[in-house]
Amino acid sequence: MNILRKKSATNLPFSETVIESFIRLCGISSIIFVFGIFFFVFREGAGFLFSGLDLKEFLTSVEWQPTSLNNKRYGAFALIVGTFSVTALAMCLAVPFGLGAAIFVSEFCGPKLREAFKIIIELLAAIPSVVWGFIGLTLMNQLIIAVFKAPIGLTMLNGSIMLALMSVPIIVSIAEDALKAVPDSYREAAEALGATRWQVVYRVLLPAAKNGLLAAVLLGAARSIGETMAVLMATGHSVNIPSGPLSWIRTLTATIAAELGEVARGDEHYQVLFIIGILLFTITFVVNLIADLVIKGIHQES
Repeated sequence: MNILRKKSATNLPFSETVIESFIRLCGISSIIFVFGIFFFVFREGAGFLFSGLDLKEFLTSVEWQPTSLNNKRYGAFALIVGTFSVTALAMCLAVPFGLGAAIFVSEFCGPKLREAFKIIIELLAAIPSVVWGFIGLTLMNQLIIAVFKAPIGLTMLNGSIMLALMSVPIIVSIAEDALKAVPDSYREAAEALGATRWQVVYRVLLPAAKNGLLAAVLLGAARSIGETMAVLMATGHSVNIPSGPLSWIRTLTATIAAELGEVARGDEHYQVLFIIGILLFTITFVVNLIADLVIKGIHQES
């Protein structure tokens, strides 16, 4: 059997060999690009990371004053907390709406309405992040002031709403594909046992599609963690430990975007911004690793 496979592999037409080599090259190049990006970011920040930065202060201090003349402080703890806080609140808003919309589109829509919803969701995903930032800066800012009587509407809640709206299209698209991938025999068997439509969704489809639904949520969270312009414009951009949804915050990505263009190449401030990039890279790696372990655990249980 192995001999036949080797013979068939060696007798492939030239065009198929070229296509197979191109696909293999694309797969290898994606790995090279990831390591190349990490090497570039690490190279720019490694000098100060190993020779001058107090790592304990960097991870635990809330004092971010890189432009001070006498006492420069590089405490990123408030930035880390702000990033995770706005992402967590955004996911609390986006996941129910995203999964609910995916269930509606997959199981309760007619063909024409389903296509219309898909087009609208794709258009929502195509809106640039800076446009969402403008919406948060103008419209949502005034709404939060009017509803919550806040002194200013550029808060963590504002940024979370923007991130939730940006994450919902991703969650809906992937979750709807996961629900559609569940075999129709599952639905038919549940309906034959007398299950209602909601019981089919809750007891059959959601457990069967949990891997894809988890992937949808994690990709939405990854979009929120890596977003820059919307949170830069809508959260107040203030280094602060949030005490509630109406607090002003600053995120890691917004700090890099706001300050990188104003620093001299190679100085301490410049290198610290790249160290923040290393931290972001590490966070996304850990999130993806946890997701992979969770999905593998789900596979083993099933």
